[in-house]
Amino acid sequence: MKHMSIPAAFVSLLLPALASANSVTLSHPGRTLAANCFQCHGTDGSGLEHLAGKSRSSIANELLEMQFKPAGKQIMNVHAMAYTDEEIALIADYFSKQK
Repeated sequence: MKHMSIPAAFVSLLLPALASANSVTLSHPGRTLAANCFQCHGTDGSGLEHLAGKSRSSIANELLEMQFKPAGKQIMNVHAMAYTDEEIALIADYFSKQK
């Protein structure tokens, strides 16, 4: 079966619309840091534990508390230990702004 590609003209019309719809989310400085969270929590925070729309302070406080608990078998504690307070604030802000 022959593969057909989308005409370049159509793509050039479609991309600006997609970019403007997601520009705030895609350009958020916490998005790159939150990429480590996407496999479990989803890019929009609607994965295993729903983070989307949760308060920024709640997300940040949970991560900060995890930094001081023994890691044991808890993968989230290990992840939390890898971030600075500023990075945690950016990640929390990113997920709090998702819908």
